[in-house]
Order: sequence, then C-alpha cells, then structure tokens
Amino acid sequence: MDPILLQAFIPIAGLLAVGFAIYLARDVLSRDTGTKEMMEVSATINEGAVAFIKRQYTTIGLLAVAGSVVIFGVISLLETKSVADTSHVGVDIGIRTGGAFLIGAACSMACGIIGMLVSVKANVRVASAARRSLVEAVQVAMRGGAVSGFLVVALSLLGVWSIFAINGGLNGGDSTKDAPFLIVGYGFGASFVALFAQLGGGIYTKAADVGADLVGKVEAGIPEDDPRNAGVIADLVGDNVGDCAGRGADLFESTAAENIGAMILGVAVYGIALNAHWTHPEAWIFFPLVVRAFGLVSTIVAMFFIRGKETENPMNILNRGYWVTTILSAISLAFVTSQMMNTGSTTGDNGIATWVYFFGCGVVGLATSIAFVYITQYYTAGNFRPVREIAEASKTGPGTNIISGMAVGFETTFATALTIGAALLASNWLGSHSGLGAVGGIFGTAVATMGMLMTTAYVLAMDTFGPITDNAGGIAEFSRAEKGAREITDRLDAVGNTTKALTKGYAIASASLAAFLLFSAYINKVNLILGNQIKDGKQGVHLMTSVNLADVNVFVAALIAAMLVYFFSSLAIRAVGTTAQAIIVEVRRQFREIPGIMDYTGRPDYARVVDITTRAALKEMMLPGAVAVATPIIVGVLLGYQAVAGLLMVGTIAGVLLATVLNNGGGAWDNAKKYIESGHLLDEDGNVIGKKSLAHQAAVVGDTVGDPFKDTAGPSLHVLVKLLATITLVMAPLFIR
Repeated sequence: MDPILLQAFIPIAGLLAVGFAIYLARDVLSRDTGTKEMMEVSATINEGAVAFIKRQYTTIGLLAVAGSVVIFGVISLLETKSVADTSHVGVDIGIRTGGAFLIGAACSMACGIIGMLVSVKANVRVASAARRSLVEAVQVAMRGGAVSGFLVVALSLLGVWSIFAINGGLNGGDSTKDAPFLIVGYGFGASFVALFAQLGGGIYTKAADVGADLVGKVEAGIPEDDPRNAGVIADLVGDNVGDCAGRGADLFESTAAENIGAMILGVAVYGIALNAHWTHPEAWIFFPLVVRAFGLVSTIVAMFFIRGKETENPMNILNRGYWVTTILSAISLAFVTSQMMNTGSTTGDNGIATWVYFFGCGVVGLATSIAFVYITQYYTAGNFRPVREIAEASKTGPGTNIISGMAVGFETTFATALTIGAALLASNWLGSHSGLGAVGGIFGTAVATMGMLMTTAYVLAMDTFGPITDNAGGIAEFSRAEKGAREITDRLDAVGNTTKALTKGYAIASASLAAFLLFSAYINKVNLILGNQIKDGKQGVHLMTSVNLADVNVFVAALIAAMLVYFFSSLAIRAVGTTAQAIIVEVRRQFREIPGIMDYTGRPDYARVVDITTRAALKEMMLPGAVAVATPIIVGVLLGYQAVAGLLMVGTIAGVLLATVLNNGGGAWDNAKKYIESGHLLDEDGNVIGKKSLAHQAAVVGDTVGDPFKDTAGPSLHVLVKLLATITLVMAPLFIR
C-alpha cells in the first residue's frame, strides 16, 4: 500500500475517535441519574469541580500566554543563522515556536477540562447503575473514562498532525525534513500546562483526602465519604480535578512530546533513505503518527469487548478489553511497518527484511506496557504479598506500617529498572541490526515507545474509571443508598485504586522510554546546529558523540538534576501538608461549633472547605512549577549544551526511580487499608480485624502518608521528566555559545 494513503489515515482516525467519544458521552449521559439525593450530591460535586477548574485554568492560561510571549522574544533574538536547525530564523521561527507553544497549551487545557466534565457527569450514573447490576456499573464507568481517553489521544494526534501540516510537513523535500523541528513548541506547551494541572489538581485532591480522612475516620470514627464530614465534598471534587483533569493533561503531553521526538529521530532515517533512493523517504518521519492512528482504531474495537458476568471480578472484565487492544495493536503494527518501511534492496542481518526488525521493536514496547501493568498489579493489588505485608505490619501500629510501606516502595525500583533497561537494550539491538546501523538503533527505541503508546486511549480510560467509581461510592454513601449498591461501588472502588496505580506504572514506563527518545532528539538537534556551524567554517566546533560525566560542568549539571527531582517532590508534598492542615483545622472547627452534625440534624459547611482547598492549591502549585521550568534553562545558559545533556540523563534516571517509589509505595499503602476494610486481615485466632480497629487506624495513617506520594509528587514527576526534555529541545539554540 502507498504510504501516502496511510498518511491520509491519520486525520481520519483522529476524527473517528472524536466521533466515537461523542457517541460514548451521549450513551453515558442518557443513563439513569438515580435518586433525588444522589443527584443533589452529584450537583454539589460538579459545582465545586467546575469552580476549581475555572480558577485553575484561568491562572494556567495566563501563565501560558506569558510563556509564549517570552519564548517568541527569546527565540526571535537568539535563534540566528549561526545556531539555527532549519532555514527559518529570527522572528519567523519565534512566531512559529511561540504559536505552537500556545496551541499545545490550549489543547492540553481542553483535554483536562473535557475529562473532568465527563467524569462529574458519569459518577452519579455509575452509582445509579450499581443499584441494578455490577456489569452495567462497570460499563458506564469505563465508557465515561473512555470519553476522556479517546479525546486526549485524538486531540494529541490531530494537533501534532495539523501543526506538522501547517509548517509544510506534507509538502515534501526540505519542508518535510524541517517540520518536526518547528513543532517542538507544541510539546513544550503541552508539558507546561500538564505540570501545573497535575500539581494544582494533585495538591487539591490529596489535601482534601488527608484532611477528611484524619478528622473523619481517625478522630470522629465515622465512615469514609460520610455526609457528616465537612471535607467529603472537597475530597470527591478532588478525585475529578486531580485524577481526571490532571492525568488527562499528563498523558496528552506524553503522547504529543513523544510523537514529536520520534519524528525528529525519523529525520535521520529520512536522510539515509534519500541518499539510498528508497521510495517515499518521508514515510519515516510521519510513521509515528500512523502507528498512533491504528492504535486508536484498535481501542475503539476493544471497547465492545467490555462485558462479563455479575459474579466475575471487575478487573477481569477490564483486562479483557486491554488484551484485545494489545493484540489488535500488534497486528496493526505489523501491517504499518511492512507497508511504510520500504528499504529497496537493503535488508537487515541474515537477509531479514528491515521492517521485521522494527516490528520487533514495536512488540518490545507493547510487551513493556504489559509488563508494567502486571508489575504494578503485583505491588498494589490486595491479593499479592506486598500489600498483605503492609496490612500485617499495621497490627503493631502506624510506625511499622510506614516502615513496611517504604520498604515496598523502594523494592519496586528493582523490577522497574530491569524492565526499562531490557526494553531499551532489546529495541536498540533490533534497530541496529535492521540494516540502518547506529541510526537504526536509536530509531528502534522510538518505535518501541510508539508501540507502547498504541494502547494509551484504553489505559487512560482505565485510569479515569478509578475516580469515577470512587465518586460513585461517595455518592452512594452520602445519599445513604441501599446496602447492595454500596457493596458494588466498594468492589469497583477497590478495582479503581488498582487501575489508577496501573496507569501511573504505565505513565512512568512511557516517561522512561520517552525521556531516552527525547534525549536522543536533543542530541540530534544540537548536532544539526553544530554541523551547520562546521559547514560554515566555524573553528573549534565538534559534534557531540558522547556525554562526558568527568567534565566538571556536566557533573555539576547532573548533580543539580538529581537535586531537582527531590527538591521538586519536597515542595509538592509540603504543599499537600500545608493545605491539609488548614482543612483539618476547619473540619474540626465545624464538628465543634455546628450543633447536630453527628446526629444528622445539622449540615456541615461543605462550600467553605472547598473554597479553602481551592485557594491553597492554586497558591501552592506556583513555586514547584516555577522551579521546574527555570532550572534547566539556567543550567543551559550558565553551563552550556553538553551540561544540559548530563542534566537530562541524570534527571530522567532519578525522576523515574523516585516516581516509582512514590507511586507504588502510595498505592500499596492505600490498598493495605482497603484490604483491612474488606475484612481480609485476621488475628492469630482467625478473627477478622476490620474497620475501627487499631490496625485499621494505623493503615489510615499509612494511607495518609502515601496520598501525596502517589497522587501529587509521583504523577508530577512523570511530567517533570518530559518537561526537562521539551524545554531543552525548544531552548537548545540558547545553550550553544
């Protein structure tokens, strides 16, 4: 098949996914909304979530506009012919980069807002469905989550393709070769918004959760999501603004930045193809977008396989759809690589066709995705050793619970590092034996990343499933729904905790592969600029073939990168603690001063807690965000482009491993608490140790410690790792002196 026809499939698949998301949204919104009490709770959650999103995204939007102006000014002044990577220089490249930044930021904001709006509409419908059927509740929650999943991936795909086309990417020749370098601002804009969205939403959701749990469950001894707790509505609002809006923006920037990085690496193969006179050499540049398009279509098909029995584990129902997505993605990958990677008479080692090696790279990416799904399940699901170990440690108090949870978190780095390392080594080996040499090895890692990202829409749907079911359980409890409905929402909530943890594992794996991909793209961009300087006769200029850690500038930059990861996490966690303290004081005050709360004759002032949380979250997100954006630029200006390479390498390694500790440790603490609440923990005589026991109180404390780990600092580190790469890609000319 002509690769040009496959290129035309990119916008078709994107629009098809948008249409399917609209179909799913209409289906969800047509469902029964439950009792009057359920609708009242849902309306209150919706009001709080919309109010926060308006204030947060107004702030982020203003920051993005200011950022685009700064980028325009800096690039226009400094990207002269001597440090240009394309034929565009001065004001021309400044407008293109600043404009792409603003469009990327706008699309990222749209993804966060859409994901949150659908979630707050789906939660009450899941609570209503739980009164009738577990399978129906699973389907409604998953379809609600899939609206966000499809829109995020489709908008990312359509956005990158559109900016690529606007910059002449479809014209052929030098225009196609230059276009990937002209759209890096799009990825930076997406990363910029994602960082602040994830920080603000994460601070909000976990501060509200910690405040509500410590006063309600530990001090007052009332159940989770009990209407007598003034912090409950803020907690339920937080599930939407943090887990839905924040994660939607996070994965949007992942897919956008990784597509752009893979296209930049495709330019190197384009040069080989052009010199070898292969047909359609431009196919290597837009290959990543075609792969993503087929991944979207595979996920659409998989959505029709989400069905099961009432007695079945809900996780099995979701896993069935995931496996269908993965298998169809592998088949699609084989088709796309065979049709687009035409190398004429050139073959890989042993006479095997080049496309077969790159298909193998894509399969490595898909296998890495599967591996992280099951690694995360092992460390965060209640039927495996780590969570049970933490639950057992809770018998002797909060101290041993926290020690055990920290040990589990640190342990998870072993499997993470080995899996990521194996994926990079395998994909690089396959690519380097494809007949394209070292360039093929680097491009092989890009293909592995694209293979992994084929399932993004489904994984994001599973992630949003978590906060939707969490909210549904809160609505059922708050509205005093019948016992059967609450039992179903409890089961779905436990599964939702696991799916949220799975997505964090997937996000950190994709961040790892993407960071290596974007690091390679940075080296390519720097060498393109240095190569142009060498052609122009500049003396003393050499291509960057390696990063010398023995160079003092590089070593200092690497040291700063490791520090940044920990300092940034400290600021994020401290922000949760500071905000939670204000909530705890307010909830305690209401219990003390509002008569009748405990016997339901008095109504807590939920709006005041929501307002306190909103104001504090918006204030506290500014400092860690500013530190993250400013550090790589300052290092690059003061220490140079080689030092920035060291910063990227070590920042990626430290960020990935610390995020793994925070994500999986926090998830294990959370599910250890759920394990006890479900009645699975027994004493020496076989008696159940359940809610309101000392072990349960210890588990609640452990869960409280883990909350800012897994839902604020950990997810924000995913964004930080990729933000470092997108900033340096855009600002590379500034670092070359």
